[in-house]
Amino acid sequence: MRRVVTSFAVLMLVILACSQMVLAQATQDQKTTGKAVNINTANQGELESLPGIGPSLAKKIVEFRQKNGGFKNPSDLMAVPGIGEKKYEQLKTLITVK
Repeated sequence: MRRVVTSFAVLMLVILACSQMVLAQATQDQKTTGKAVNINTANQGELESLPGIGPSLAKKIVEFRQKNGGFKNPSDLMAVPGIGEKKYEQLKTLITVK
């Protein structure tokens, strides 16, 4: 039983490490290409390409934008429920408003 639990724990750590590497690579790719996502015009799929933004949060961003108009500054994204300072810090170099 101990061997199964240990194997499971190691597997979970490997999965976590791999997901962090993929997230870091996606962030680096966007930084090097210089293509920032315009949060005023991005569709749900484009928003989901951002690290930490899944379908639910992308939908909230689109709905917030439709209800309140466009974002004036990238930091206005923190007004969307579910996006705090920590998540914004991850995104601020990857987003723009035009």
